[in-house]
Amino acid sequence: MARKLKTYQTSLGFFDLAIAAPSMKAALEAWGADSNLFHQGAAKESDDPDVIAAAMKKPGVVLRRPVGSDGSFGEHAELPTNLADSGRAAKAVRKPKRHKAKASSRPVDKAAERKAALAFEKEQKRRERERASEEAARQKERERRQQAVDKAQAALEKAEQEHAKRAAIIQTELEALEKRSRAEEARWDKEKERLEATLRRARG
Repeated sequence: MARKLKTYQTSLGFFDLAIAAPSMKAALEAWGADSNLFHQGAAKESDDPDVIAAAMKKPGVVLRRPVGSDGSFGEHAELPTNLADSGRAAKAVRKPKRHKAKASSRPVDKAAERKAALAFEKEQKRRERERASEEAARQKERERRQQAVDKAQAALEKAEQEHAKRAAIIQTELEALEKRSRAEEARWDKEKERLEATLRRARG
């Protein structure tokens, strides 16, 4: 059964964030927070009816607006135009919002709640599929790179073996040439000695 959604708000970087989610944990995961912003006082459950209405229209989708502004939340937001005054602007616009929230109490629409909860689950599954697809793509790239490395390594090893084989043949040929050279020197020494002896006799 789909869980009832609540709207949560925080500020990260240059943006205020809002999301309709079934729990604080789900909100933190959607925001990509690496710490518990709720325990730190940096996030809260929203009581602003406008924020709640915007979030419930797109459950599970992280909505943004420039930090400190009182504009409406959307999937895409421009950067704040005056970052220096954003803190003061946030305080100035959010106080009356709380009074508005207390003054207005909308009737609970069970059908809308169920619809929003189902939409959140659908968005959550979409994000999970997206993450799985990205991980599969990364795994495929890792495998492709490993195959390229293996192929290059195999080519290097084959070339090294071929080089060693050719070097061994050349070394064998060099040794044979050296042997022939020594034999030729020995033959020449004998031949020279014989011819010089003949020459001496002829000069007599």
